[in-house]
Amino acid sequence: MRCGSWPNSMNKPIRTVVLGILLILQLGVISNAWAQQCFADANRAYAYLITQQQNKQLVKQSGVINLNTAAEGELTQLKGIGSSKAQQIMLYREAFGPFASVDDLVKVKGIGDKTVAKNRARMSVE
Repeated sequence: MRCGSWPNSMNKPIRTVVLGILLILQLGVISNAWAQQCFADANRAYAYLITQQQNKQLVKQSGVINLNTAAEGELTQLKGIGSSKAQQIMLYREAFGPFASVDDLVKVKGIGDKTVAKNRARMSVE
């Protein structure tokens, strides 16, 4: 049998099921890898997770998130802001400087007036 070929004894329905399962597993691994931050070593990953958890605790205590200084973990506490949009907010900040007002958040791709309105009381630009 050549490398990568299916044994003749395996019938077509079983091969289809096996291929389907492998595809689902592969997609799960790929999407999981995209959703998580990657680190070179475990210590950096642990430090990152601790920082994110501390940021979440601070946000819960204070309730107001400064758009100009907030980390990803803090920004994801806002309604309609996930990890991807939080990263876009931080990239926008780095590229164009601090937000002058809460309303400037709509300049970030994917964030509209409704998201700003839902979170207005919880955001600041101090």
